[in-house]
Amino acid sequence: MVALSLLMGTGAAGSAGSETAWREAVPGYRYQFPRDHFEHQDFRTEWWYYTGNVFDGAGKRYGFELVFFRQGARKEASGANVWDVRDLYLAHAAVTDASGRQFRYEERLNRQGPGIAGASFARSEVWNGNWSVKWSGETQTVEAVAESFRFRLRLEPEKPFVIEGENGISQKAEGRGRASYYVSFPLLAVTGMIQASGTSHTVTGRAWMDHEWFTEQLAPDQTGWDWFSVQLDNRTELMLFELRRKDGSIDPYSSGTFIDADGKARHLRRDEFSLEPVSYQGKYPVEWRLRVPSLHIDLTCRAVIPDQKLKNYWEGAVDYSGTQTGVGYLEMTGYDGPVRF
Repeated sequence: MVALSLLMGTGAAGSAGSETAWREAVPGYRYQFPRDHFEHQDFRTEWWYYTGNVFDGAGKRYGFELVFFRQGARKEASGANVWDVRDLYLAHAAVTDASGRQFRYEERLNRQGPGIAGASFARSEVWNGNWSVKWSGETQTVEAVAESFRFRLRLEPEKPFVIEGENGISQKAEGRGRASYYVSFPLLAVTGMIQASGTSHTVTGRAWMDHEWFTEQLAPDQTGWDWFSVQLDNRTELMLFELRRKDGSIDPYSSGTFIDADGKARHLRRDEFSLEPVSYQGKYPVEWRLRVPSLHIDLTCRAVIPDQKLKNYWEGAVDYSGTQTGVGYLEMTGYDGPVRF
């Protein structure tokens, strides 16, 4: 999950025409892989989301993020010319230099056009300019070249992908279609290169990948969410998210997933876990307590550096300690204003 309010600000949703033309995320979807790892242009919104923690040979740590968003401007292209706008593509890339206590990010917005930005099953690729993810089977190579950083990383699944939620959908609010189709690779082995401050580092580590597609998701009374990816040293993983309401309560459609050492996934309902903010950096809680009593999980989540804020949401590398240790990523939206789809 990630903040789409930046993309909504482009006016894409307003030009989408009749919302009834777009497909809804409802139970009964028949997943087909590898096809479903790529574009779904009959849904209005889609993202591919990569985050990870890596280390160089000297033990210096880096977090990385590369996210591609597709927002449908219209369900069908008019066919008038190659520049006819059917989809807009936004991308974010970021590097956290934990040792140097620096956070760098860039973003870009492009229309779909000849070679400019897109997602393609035929090409086994998602791209925005010279930022891309290219697939070879389930091996994924992510690359981003920015002014202050660059990286090229090869991601190999160490566990099968997981379909999040129940009945094939991840429900986010009351009502038909307020859900997403949501697929995660919870444990990807990373090898490659990161360049920061003009110096290149050969790195290894762990990454997480999310892919979601949907048309509607949040309800009017929801203001944002807190999302956690947890990759523990005992080779289990955890994804948890809570949806915050305007009145300060947590929506009961908040949920999560636990993946055991063998790759078996277990859905977690809202009443099976708790997320408690502990300390803040400005508006954003950068330390949390996570508990899943039935799994004997009690973790403290701490940002590796407090300031990992992008334009209007916080997304950054974190450490976990407590009943287990590990690394992951934390995303927080809606603290600088409501998120709208």
